[in-house]
Amino acid sequence: MYDQIVMAVYTFARGPMVWAAVLILCAGTIYRIRELYLLTVRKHPPQLPASLSTTTHTPSPEERALDRLARFQQSAFAVHPVMFFVSILFHACLFAAPLLALGHSLEIYRAWGITPPNLPEPMIDIMTAVVLACGIFFLMRRLVLPRVQAISSAADFVLLGCVMAPFVTGFCAYHQWFDYKTVITLHLLAGTILLIVLPFTKIGHMVFFFFVRLCIGSEFGPSRGSREWKL
Repeated sequence: MYDQIVMAVYTFARGPMVWAAVLILCAGTIYRIRELYLLTVRKHPPQLPASLSTTTHTPSPEERALDRLARFQQSAFAVHPVMFFVSILFHACLFAAPLLALGHSLEIYRAWGITPPNLPEPMIDIMTAVVLACGIFFLMRRLVLPRVQAISSAADFVLLGCVMAPFVTGFCAYHQWFDYKTVITLHLLAGTILLIVLPFTKIGHMVFFFFVRLCIGSEFGPSRGSREWKL
C-alpha cells in the first residue's frame, strides 16, 4: 500500500505537477517583471536654471583614483569578503548543479528529445555538497550574528529550507540513502515547490537580479537609459 501511494505521488510530481510548476514559474516571472517595469517612469531631461553654468568639471586622474578607491571600500568584496566569496560560490553551484545534472538532462531528453549539456555525476555531487555547506553557513549566520538576527523572520528560514530541500533530497538520492522511491519523490516535490514560490518570494532575486541591475545601470551607469525608478 505504501509503495503504491509513493508511486502515485511520484507519477503526479513527475508529470502534471512539473508542468504546472513551470507554467506558474513563467507566468509569475512575467507578472513580476511587468510589476517592476511599472515601478519605473520615463526620464525627463533636468531643467536647469539659466543662471547655472552648463560646463562640466573634468575630474583629474587623482580624483578618479580616489573615486575608484571609495567605491572599492564600499563594495561587498571589501566590506564582507567571506560573505562575498561564499555567496558567489553558492549561486554558481545553485544554478549549475540542477541545469547540468545528468539525471535532469535525461528527463529533458525524454520530455522534448533535447540533449542538454551535462557534467559528470561526481562533479555534480561536489557542487551539491558545496550548496549544502553554503546553506549551513547562511543558516548559522542568521542564528549567530545579531545584526542578521534583527532582520530575520520565520519566512527567511522557510525560504532557505525551500532552496535547500531539493539539494538535500537529491544528495540523498544519489548516495542511495534511505528508501530511494521516497527520497526521489520528495526531491521532485521539493523542486516543483521551489519553482512555484520562486517568482513570488525573496528568492526571486535569482531571476530578477538581472532586471534590477539593468534598471540601476540605466539610471546610474555611464550609458544612461530612458527610464528611472519612481520616487
